[in-house]
Amino acid sequence: MTLTESPTGIGVAFHSVTKRYGKMTAVDGITLDVKAGEFLTLLGPSGSGKTTLLMMLAGFQDVTSGDILVGGASISGTPPEKRNFGMVFQGYALFPHMSVKKNIAYPLEIRRKPAAEIERRVTEMLELVQLGGFAERFPHQLSGGQQQRVALARALSFAPRVLLLDEPLGALDRKLRADVQEQLKEIHQRLGTTFIYVTHDQEEALTMSDRIVIMNRGKAVQVGSPVELYERPATTFAASFLGKSNFIRKDGRTYALRPEKIDAAPAGTGTGEHRLTGTLRAITYMGATLKLMVDVPGHGAIEVHVPTWRNTGQFSESQAIDLCWSHDAQVEVEGGDGEEAGARPA
Repeated sequence: MTLTESPTGIGVAFHSVTKRYGKMTAVDGITLDVKAGEFLTLLGPSGSGKTTLLMMLAGFQDVTSGDILVGGASISGTPPEKRNFGMVFQGYALFPHMSVKKNIAYPLEIRRKPAAEIERRVTEMLELVQLGGFAERFPHQLSGGQQQRVALARALSFAPRVLLLDEPLGALDRKLRADVQEQLKEIHQRLGTTFIYVTHDQEEALTMSDRIVIMNRGKAVQVGSPVELYERPATTFAASFLGKSNFIRKDGRTYALRPEKIDAAPAGTGTGEHRLTGTLRAITYMGATLKLMVDVPGHGAIEVHVPTWRNTGQFSESQAIDLCWSHDAQVEVEGGDGEEAGARPA
């Protein structure tokens, strides 16, 4: 099977899936359809239930109630080894005594594939993850990023239609993580395999996903494309967890306002549909942007991000400045009393 002949992914459906440990509910009635060939990310803080949901799909955890369907058929009671999913973990889980080639071949060997098919498939996988010259090396001779690519090649070697990835890049440094993110997205696009990815990293989710499921306390808070979730968050939690947001309450409603959507100008010179005036408390240089923390009476501290190249030398601490924004920059969100996300009453 050549790369261009790799099978397309398969759809996955969670129907009111719940997982309880005694009185503690880890996953609370999740209903979700994953499209065939989709790159779907489960995003949330520690304890949100994202990994538990993935482990139930993999078969490593039992479902307390509800059902999981793959390709329209229930997989309840199907043991993990019969589900035929590829899996990639943060810790790589490579066999240290096996070469790269042997690690990738292992899933095919236990499936008793012909030797010629194994050889061909291993060669294809090495090409796919750009490790063609590393076949005879051992894991200890590889960098962390290379080891993770070997783990990915091994998980894809038997052409699973669903690949499960649990925090796979968590052990990599920032530069390596960015490189592997790009490779993962490219591999997904080439193969058409259904990817279900777990992370707490917002940037990973925004960069790679077709859709994101924001999870908190066992529930799916909001589901949508990266653009939909970032531009139109539905709740204070979604707005604060995916990116940064300021929360301004007026007329009994809470509005989310992204720091980069606020214009800053010396007091008395700002223009916009909405304007607040405050005192600049702190300036932080962040490379491409300056982060301004502004104390606004009745609203507390508001964070603003402005382009560095356009604002160098314009602001100083203790300066009075105007904060302005357009009406469509603010998004009304649900948040109860707003305490979890830090909403500030007007």
